[in-house]
Amino acid sequence: MAPHREEDRHAFYAGKSQPSGSAGTFETIDPSTGQSAGTIHISSAGSIDKAIQSAQSAFPSWSATPPIERTRILQRAVALLREKNDELAKIETLDTGKPFSETSTVDIVTGADVLEYFANLVSSGGLNGESFRLRPTAWVYTSKEPLGVCAAIGAWNYPIQIALWKSAPCLAAGNCMVYKPSEFTPLHAQYLASIYKEAGVPDGVFNVVYGAGDVGARLTSHPAIAKVSFTGQVSTGKKVAGSAAGGMKYVTMELGGKSPLVVLPDADVDQAVDGAMLANFFSTGQVCTNGTRVFVPRSMKAEFERILLGKIQYVRAGDLHDPATNFGPLSSKAHYEKVLSYIRHGADVDKAKMLCGGPRQPANLPQSLKQGYWVEPTVFTDCTDDMKIVKEEIFGPVMSILPYDTVEEAVKRANTTELGLAAGVFGKDVNECHRVVGQLEAGITWVNTWGESPAEMAVGGWKQSGLGVENGRRGLEAWVRNKSTLVEMGGSVPTVFSKL
Repeated sequence: MAPHREEDRHAFYAGKSQPSGSAGTFETIDPSTGQSAGTIHISSAGSIDKAIQSAQSAFPSWSATPPIERTRILQRAVALLREKNDELAKIETLDTGKPFSETSTVDIVTGADVLEYFANLVSSGGLNGESFRLRPTAWVYTSKEPLGVCAAIGAWNYPIQIALWKSAPCLAAGNCMVYKPSEFTPLHAQYLASIYKEAGVPDGVFNVVYGAGDVGARLTSHPAIAKVSFTGQVSTGKKVAGSAAGGMKYVTMELGGKSPLVVLPDADVDQAVDGAMLANFFSTGQVCTNGTRVFVPRSMKAEFERILLGKIQYVRAGDLHDPATNFGPLSSKAHYEKVLSYIRHGADVDKAKMLCGGPRQPANLPQSLKQGYWVEPTVFTDCTDDMKIVKEEIFGPVMSILPYDTVEEAVKRANTTELGLAAGVFGKDVNECHRVVGQLEAGITWVNTWGESPAEMAVGGWKQSGLGVENGRRGLEAWVRNKSTLVEMGGSVPTVFSKL
């Protein structure tokens, strides 16, 4: 059977797919097979400018649309996302290599939840300002005003979810958006643009351009862009934030992590293992909040490892559309080679003890998948804090087990990193869990679970892991600017320029 190919992708603006100019093309790859899944036409400088102009033209009307009316339109988009869930999930599986069992239950569902949340928030007073009496003759009122045309640069690991995390509060607040998906997973963008259009979002409110870093750089530096929202690796985020700040643009940065998962001495070992596997092997480890540094009490380590080895068999690679498959390939050839190099470094240079896995494909892969970017779930143990695999973000299914002797030691070591995206603890004593998690230097923390990020929960990194938050009530604030007005009602204007 011939591999599925999507139609060519061109820039989408003014409500339709548009010629992209002559900037060239690239192929998007099905990572499970290594075969092309479609041709993407890179957006030229001219088409990027036209997409921004389209958003500028749409902004006056969209920003003046009452929030309740914007809500009704966005709620229709929510309904369409849920109606087309499986169709969209198949596209995400094709483009990212994540199993359909995951994309059909997580990716579109959680993106639609966020769109529904922000649509409801703006219709129920989320954009209201405040009013107060300053003195008997004067009062102050504030308003939350939209920013204008915003740029969003997506990541390749959760394409449509991240596109919705960015566009939902942006559009709900009355802004317009030009969105650049990752060049590694671009197929979702036109589907989302079409859903917004079908729901009644006016032409020009949501636009799409395609390409790599140079396209993102043109968006970021364009004088008409009021805000840049970026999800990706730390080094790129610093460049994007620097460029945006130079233009006095608002920014939201959701960057990488090297997050600690601390298993407390009283934890249920079976549950802690389940948590650690979720925090390392879900989405083939390609999650920025993954808990890749697993701190385990030295006295518990042998039992933890025994239970972990017993459960590794439940990580099932294979046909991505088989409901039993829960583990896919890495997203691209370049990333596959990067992860393999970390695994080899961990074994050969760091001299960490490899408990299972290694730089090879999972056993029993069908012949049709042998050319894909598959790697076994890998666990290193007896790791130390100075190892490269412990210090650097691998972004693959590679777990490092670090034994510790005291909780205070574990907390100190957990915080010895420039990154601070996520952290979590497992333990039976909830008071102790709260005490420990309160000391961990991270913006997203969990107790006795890992990874859940509901629409209502604001999330964002500390230290080098980001700026600002997404989702929750605070997530809406990232897409508005404040206006304060002082009204004097005393009937006279105080002046120092009066006749003596």
